[in-house]
Amino acid sequence: MREALKTPPKLRPDTLRIIPLGGLGDVGRNMASFEINGEILLVDCGVLFPDENHPGVDLILPALHLLDDRLDDVVGLVLTHGHEDHIGAVPFLLRRRPDIPVYGSKLTLALVREKLKEHRIRGFDLREMAAGSTTSAGGFDLEFLAVNHSIPDALAVHIATAAGTVLHTGDFKMDQLPLDKRLTDLRGFARVGEKGLDLFMVDSTNAETPGFTTLEKDIQPAMERVFSHASGRLIVACFASHVHRVQQVMDEAVRHGRKVCYVGRSMVRNMTIAAQLGYLNVPGNTLIALDDLEKYPDDKVVIISTGSQGEPLSALARIANHEHPVITAGEGDVVLLASSLIPGNENSVYRVINGLVKNGVKVVHKGNALVHVSGHASAGELLYCYNLVQPRNVMPVHGEVRHLVANGELAIATGVPRENTVIVEDGAVVDLRDGKARVVGRLESGYVFVDGTTVDAVGDSQLDDRRILGEEGFISAIAVVNLHSGELVEGPIVTARGFVDGEGLFDEISAEIARALRDALTEGADDTHQLQQLMRRRLGRWVSRAYRARPMIVPVVLST
Repeated sequence: MREALKTPPKLRPDTLRIIPLGGLGDVGRNMASFEINGEILLVDCGVLFPDENHPGVDLILPALHLLDDRLDDVVGLVLTHGHEDHIGAVPFLLRRRPDIPVYGSKLTLALVREKLKEHRIRGFDLREMAAGSTTSAGGFDLEFLAVNHSIPDALAVHIATAAGTVLHTGDFKMDQLPLDKRLTDLRGFARVGEKGLDLFMVDSTNAETPGFTTLEKDIQPAMERVFSHASGRLIVACFASHVHRVQQVMDEAVRHGRKVCYVGRSMVRNMTIAAQLGYLNVPGNTLIALDDLEKYPDDKVVIISTGSQGEPLSALARIANHEHPVITAGEGDVVLLASSLIPGNENSVYRVINGLVKNGVKVVHKGNALVHVSGHASAGELLYCYNLVQPRNVMPVHGEVRHLVANGELAIATGVPRENTVIVEDGAVVDLRDGKARVVGRLESGYVFVDGTTVDAVGDSQLDDRRILGEEGFISAIAVVNLHSGELVEGPIVTARGFVDGEGLFDEISAEIARALRDALTEGADDTHQLQQLMRRRLGRWVSRAYRARPMIVPVVLST
């Protein structure tokens, strides 16, 4: 499915070029570029959270480097909703050009505004768009349609250009009894389809799941049982942006006479914003501060925490590891994981669950109770949308390869020609012209890593080194030579970290390396780099033969 890198042809006039910069092939860092007649519109700008294959990495960004020479051509950034995998990279884009117009709903822009303040970005241009509103950004006419998702105020965007029309769903589902009474605008979808839709870009996350996604309200009985049977401290972990889930927890807490305490910086920030804007109803005298937690009996408090994905530094992980400065959880306490597993996070989540269970905590999660429902449309809903909209071309978005392929097969089943179903990954270049979407090339769209305060300073080779250090350890060998006299002055001194330990472990190989160095010097070796490579080869062969290991080997030869 992944084509070889191929430089796309020069973009013809009145042709719409779409390049996914992230989110097609993994779950996160969603972003797409639309270009026509020299102008670029961006949709979403999210992050992907690293897993154990990315040691030391804090965030993974979309392929922003593909915009480096084109930032002045960007006429707008559309944000479909406020989840981190759709807005988390906005500061990294706007620090390059702060005045790019950003279009989104009230809640989405409020969350973005706080991010920009944290990153000390000024001069930004946020433009609030309500469901049903229209605007223009350069040669792009935009219409925003309400969609239902696991965060309020989500929007799909209909993009009309000289080359044709596109409907991008963002993340969505079709909950018919939503908690906030805000339905996906199927009338709007139908109207777009009746006018003729050239390209339908559809959320693929749940394309493999048959039927219809369970209603949000259907988790209430299971949640009520958890509250009714919890005799001690109750901790609920969910996404820091899942306002609907927090509202459900808040309502149950009030019914059961428990105070609510937010834990986690992002949880406190997001829920404060949601309450201020009216998206979260917080009854008076319900919230308490973390510092006041100990003033209340355990059975009179519910803690709403971050860490549902097992993030090592999250509040829940620290609680499980007995590292949280205030909160403990043990025998008689209950932890409710009110979220789904993001692919790639399974090991981290199960590690936290095991840590909690070992402490005597009862852990309730999606695997043993109906305490979470997805925010994404399942196969039945996707089929319904394809039949409703009847697009000429389909391009599945948002998901791993298996999700994209499954979504494409659903489109084909409803009558979309297979040749008009474009299944691509990040970096693919798709041109829309004369009612036909075609793949015309592919660009390098590798991960952009954020490590501390640096962006894109860490590459695959550095990650390989970190993985080797973490898994195999390292061995260093230091020797001092006199290149003029051809003598080994001192060493080699061989030491190791994170490797097999033992007295006299390196005596034999040290003597062998010393003999090899003396022989090389006697034969006229006059280059320390050459001698370092000799040491590396001898050590490498010895380690492989004796221990079947591949630690990092760091040889150093100093010349007097």
